[in-house]
Amino acid sequence: MTRIDFYTKVDDKLRFACRLCAKALSQKIRVNVYAPDAKLAERFDHLLWQEPATGFIPHCHAESPLAAETPVLIHTSESALLHDTLLINLDAAWPPFFSKFQRLIEIVSGETHDTASARDRFRFYRDRGYDISTHDMGVAHER
Repeated sequence: MTRIDFYTKVDDKLRFACRLCAKALSQKIRVNVYAPDAKLAERFDHLLWQEPATGFIPHCHAESPLAAETPVLIHTSESALLHDTLLINLDAAWPPFFSKFQRLIEIVSGETHDTASARDRFRFYRDRGYDISTHDMGVAHER
């Protein structure tokens, strides 16, 4: 069953997702990032070229001919799911194919609309019996 982690009170969701991709890459974990909004997917793609400032995160869109060889894939749909280890959700709704993955990461900012949609996703997963962990990044940053 998919393990689900919610990271809450994140200052910048896309930069945080970049950091998670870099961490996964350092652990040789392949990552799928779900961003069905094309503009959001493009912003995330551009940010991966900049973050981290001292490194490079090999990535491409899932439909790219290089996808099979690339550790971080950006998805705007369910197509081209080449690996099932980790899915990072950047959408306000739950990904319809999340259960195909070993682990799902939900990133939540402190903004009211984002928190409300995250609560809906949390309830959706909880009501279906998924194991959910929550990590309060606001507390971590205050230390």
